[in-house]
Amino acid sequence: MKSIQQNCSILLIILSLPFIFIGCGNDNAPDVSKIPVEIKSQRLDKDLYALDTNQLGSGLASLRSKYPEFLNFYLDTVMGFSINNNYTDSNPGVQKGLRTFLTHPDYRGVFDTVLARYPDESRINETLKKGFQYVKHYFPEYKEPRIIYLVSGLNNYGALTYGEDILGIGLDMFLGADYPYYKSVGIPEYFSRQLNENYIPIAVMRTVYRQDHPFVVDGKVLLDMMIQSGKEMYYIGKVLPFTEERVRLAYSAEQLQWCEENEAMIYDFFVRKELLYENNLQKVIRYVMDGPSATGMPAESPGNVGAWLGLQIVEAYMQEHPDMTLEQLVSAPIDAQRFLLESKYKPR
Repeated sequence: MKSIQQNCSILLIILSLPFIFIGCGNDNAPDVSKIPVEIKSQRLDKDLYALDTNQLGSGLASLRSKYPEFLNFYLDTVMGFSINNNYTDSNPGVQKGLRTFLTHPDYRGVFDTVLARYPDESRINETLKKGFQYVKHYFPEYKEPRIIYLVSGLNNYGALTYGEDILGIGLDMFLGADYPYYKSVGIPEYFSRQLNENYIPIAVMRTVYRQDHPFVVDGKVLLDMMIQSGKEMYYIGKVLPFTEERVRLAYSAEQLQWCEENEAMIYDFFVRKELLYENNLQKVIRYVMDGPSATGMPAESPGNVGAWLGLQIVEAYMQEHPDMTLEQLVSAPIDAQRFLLESKYKPR
C-alpha cells in the first residue's frame, strides 16, 4: 500500500439488479467463514446531504472531525471545489462549489436517488466482508480498509483508494444501467453491465488489486498487457468466487459464450495479425480495454477480448504450476514470452 496516495481507480459502476450470486459459486473455493473481518463504513453522502446549506462553514468543520483524513481529499481532489481547508462561508469554493452541488436540482436529484436506492449499506458490506475474507485467506497480512460511501456528481468514481486504509465507493455510479442521466454525462452503452449493484464487489477488488499492481502500458507489448489483465481477473475470481464469471468480466452471457466457442480463433487472430508482440499502443490497447466489440472481430466479441484470452493463459500457467500461490503469481514480474511458454497454453 502507498502512504497518503490518491490512487483513484475510476471504475464505472451502478445498479439495476440485486446481487445475484446464487448457483454460481466455485465449489473448490476454500472455507473462509472463520477468518475475522470487520467492515467499518461511513456514509459521507448522507452526511453531506444533511448539511445546512446556510451554514456550510460550521457544517464542514464538524465533518472534518468525522472524516479527518479524507474530507479535504474528497472536496478538492475528487470534487475539485478548491476549498483548501478554508471552511468559511465566504470562500468561493464553498459558495460556488459545494453549495451549488448541494442545492442544484440535478445534483439534488442524484442525492435523492442514491438515498432511496441505498437507505443503508448493510447488504454491500456483507458482500464485501465475504470478499475480504478471501483476500485475507490468500494474503494473511492484509488489513481490510475502512469504507466511505460517497457521491461524486456522476464523475465516474466507482471505487477509489486513499492512503493505506481508506476505500471510497461512489454510490451514484451504481444506480442501474437504466438510470437516465448516465448517457447525458457521456457514459457509453457498452459500460452498462458495470453500472449495476452486482458489479460493486468487482470494482472494489479491482481497485484493491491495482493499488499494489497498477496496470502498466508504457513500453509493453500486447501480450504483456493481456497477462497483466489475466492476472487481475484471476485474482478477482479467487477473492470473489461466489460471483458469476460473466459479471466479473462485465460480459453478457452471449459474449462469454462466444469467447468460449471461439477461443482458438481469437488466439489465431492475434497470431496472424502479429499483434502479440506489437508495442504500438494505439494498435493494441483496444484489445484490453472496454469497448463495444473487438476491432477486426465479429460484433458478438467483447471489446477487451485480449483480457479474456490473458485470463485463459494465466489459468493454464497456474495449472502447470500447482504449487504457486496467488501472492507469488501477482507479485512476479512478467516476462510475457516466457510466461506464455511456461503456461503450455493451447487454445481449445
